[in-house]
Amino acid sequence: MEGFYKLVSHFQTQSEPAFCGLASLSMVLNALAIDPGRKWKGPWRWFDESMLDCCESLEKVKVQGITFGKLVCLAQCAGAKVDSFRASHSSLDDFRKYVIKCSMSDECHVISSYHRAALKQTGNGHFSPIGGYHAGKDMALVLDVARFKYPPHWIPLKILWEGMNYVDEATGRTRGFLLVSRPHREPGLLYTLSCKHESWINIAKFLMDDVPLLLKSEDIKDVHQVVSVIVSSLPSKSEQFIKWVAEIRRREDGGPSLSTEEKARLAIKEEVLKQVQETGLFKYVASFLSNSCSKESPYDADALPVIAASICCQGAEILAGKPWSPAGYSCQVTCMKCLKAEDDKPITMVSGTVVNGNTEQGVDVLIPSSNRKLCRNCSSPSNYMRMHPASTDVLTVLLLSLPSTTWTGIKDEQLLTEIHSLVSTENLPSLLQEEVLHLRRQLHLLKRRQEGKVDQDLGAPHS
Repeated sequence: MEGFYKLVSHFQTQSEPAFCGLASLSMVLNALAIDPGRKWKGPWRWFDESMLDCCESLEKVKVQGITFGKLVCLAQCAGAKVDSFRASHSSLDDFRKYVIKCSMSDECHVISSYHRAALKQTGNGHFSPIGGYHAGKDMALVLDVARFKYPPHWIPLKILWEGMNYVDEATGRTRGFLLVSRPHREPGLLYTLSCKHESWINIAKFLMDDVPLLLKSEDIKDVHQVVSVIVSSLPSKSEQFIKWVAEIRRREDGGPSLSTEEKARLAIKEEVLKQVQETGLFKYVASFLSNSCSKESPYDADALPVIAASICCQGAEILAGKPWSPAGYSCQVTCMKCLKAEDDKPITMVSGTVVNGNTEQGVDVLIPSSNRKLCRNCSSPSNYMRMHPASTDVLTVLLLSLPSTTWTGIKDEQLLTEIHSLVSTENLPSLLQEEVLHLRRQLHLLKRRQEGKVDQDLGAPHS
């Protein structure tokens, strides 16, 4: 019952009839103390069902529920380490082994996907975490998140296993169980992929399918041409696909100084940014953008006030519990401040007043800083000095995140060797390596989702 105590501390009731998967996942994520990367309400960083929408819209889940594969996708997007097992590719003995393992520890938890009919309960498909194991009776404790319907109950493991062998009509595949644990480091510290804009479908297809064909069909002789071919061919709105993760807070929750946790997170973001800018690939991307500044690029809108205004509005929506709301939020005032940390290191913070109807909300955004000059040939001051993750950094990370098979079509052997040395994750420092691998897993998942195959392929490649 070791795993029980953390789980029961975060036991929640699903807020919608079809939110059993979301409630189970948020309960487990909170029990594992995984950082959601943003505040829930007030000063608290906490997972809530409304925050779990990266693989399926909440409106769709409210009507249809969520499939086993998409819950795996959600758990990975939220930063958890996930091992998933369909009943058709596992066994009762394997299931028992993992239930016992997680019941003897609070470092992993099992979420079971089963059909209620096998348990002689009303309803159909359901998700719930498992809170313990009775070795003498071979029973599992199901912490049913539909608490309005059933209290926690003990079920013979064999019967629960039978419920997981039911076929989900939505996918034509059996149900199963997830082994969810905390990664050794929170992924996505500075960058993340986004499917909030409808253009993500075309961009994911371009990066995974079209780029390898472009590199194979073009007579490419050097790295500059590789970068030029890819960046020049990016679909419109590609800047909406990869984002840098901002640290936001209500102004009243903060103050003139930063908390120890805020300083630590900001320091790691800045280290990741520094490592990006020290890669060999960064120099080629910077050179390409420098020589093409006069041309219109989807990544030209790097002026910090413009970005900060957008972030302040998004932050106000999230803090109000209405992410991506159609309501009209607008940033009325944006100003930059320079705070001094205890070690006298300057910290950039942007403050904005976000207006929604008759209400106002003060929002602060903490900016990871970079003092590199990225665009020497441009006359515009806003394009000369970037104090935040900008075009060059974002494009560099995006190229690093492409699958290793992307480059195999390059015909020039010497160039192929040079490209591999520039993009190989083995050559990257550890923080950046994990950031890139996280983005690569996200890209893989989004591509599977675009193809409608999330439930067919639950794994995501690490190389």
